[in-house]
Amino acid sequence: MASSKDYLEYILDQLSGLDDVTYRAMMGEYIIYYRGKIIGGIYDDRFLVKQTKSAKEMMPDASLELPYEGAKEMILVDEVDNRSFLEELLEAMYKDLPAPKK
Repeated sequence: MASSKDYLEYILDQLSGLDDVTYRAMMGEYIIYYRGKIIGGIYDDRFLVKQTKSAKEMMPDASLELPYEGAKEMILVDEVDNRSFLEELLEAMYKDLPAPKK
C-alpha cells in the first residue's frame, strides 16, 4: 500500500518550524531528510524514523516496525500531532546521524 500525499503534507506541515526538511518520493513512499541527512520516511501512512540513540531515548516505548519487506526495523512515531516533540526529535537525531555521502 502506498502512502497518501495528504499524510506526507500533514507530516511536512508538522515539521514546518524546522529549516531544510525535504523529501523524495520512492516507490510510492517518501524518504524524509533533515538538513541533508535521511531521518526516516513515510511508509504506508506511518512516520518511521531511524533507530538512533536519541530517538530511542525520546521514545523508549515506541514500537519497531518494518517500513517494507527486507528492510531494517524503524521506530514508529506516535506523537505526530505534537509539533514541538517532532522538532526536538529531528534536532536530536540529526546529531546522531552520519554525514550524507557525496
